[in-house]
Amino acid sequence: MALEDIRIVLVNTSHSGNIGSVARAMKTMGLSKLYLVDPACEVDSHASALAAGATDVLGNSVTVSKLEEAIADCSLTIGTSARSRTLSWPMVEPRECAQKLVDGSESGPVALVFGRENSGLTNEELQLCNYHVCIPANPEYSSLNLAMAVQTLTYETRMAFLDKQDKPVEEDDTVYPSSQQMELFYEHLESTLKETGFIIKQHPGMVMTKLKRLFNRARPENQELNILRGILTSINKSTGNK
Repeated sequence: MALEDIRIVLVNTSHSGNIGSVARAMKTMGLSKLYLVDPACEVDSHASALAAGATDVLGNSVTVSKLEEAIADCSLTIGTSARSRTLSWPMVEPRECAQKLVDGSESGPVALVFGRENSGLTNEELQLCNYHVCIPANPEYSSLNLAMAVQTLTYETRMAFLDKQDKPVEEDDTVYPSSQQMELFYEHLESTLKETGFIIKQHPGMVMTKLKRLFNRARPENQELNILRGILTSINKSTGNK
């Protein structure tokens, strides 16, 4: 079942009640995988009370210290953002976001990431995502709390899932690299570009950030990533850095 591979990731949540409310929002839409990244609170009785019957989602939640850990095995990660603050990133609307999550989850884990209640996700965290999604709320009053945002996007996800059940199944054997594999590629790319002098170690600028944006937008398949890694390895050999 596709919904089982769609995880909701909360980063550095401040209030336990919000975690409970998110669990409730998830369960009403059939989602059960909750990841907590460095929560600033305990999952306590207040969280259980606001979960209102979704204590199983709370009890099975996974707590990790960094976002990279929560999405390491995910082939698709979408981060929630009101705006891209330093560099524009590929944006999707809520319904497109939901469709991508449902499609991607058929081949393995995918993630929808929510940031802090008061400040959202950092630029560095957003750059770990393939896409950003923004809920087009009333511009004159766009005050959505965390659980509301989760409810809105999980509702769209459920609708996309149900819609897909009514359509003929189309076989798609495309395999995409995990977030961890992409990060290893970026490390390899950066070290190679430094070896060749394309990136100056003392003044790296925004080169890697823009390259990450390019590859996240292109979303290479596993075989394509292997080709890219092979190209980098051949450059390493020709420069004497094996």
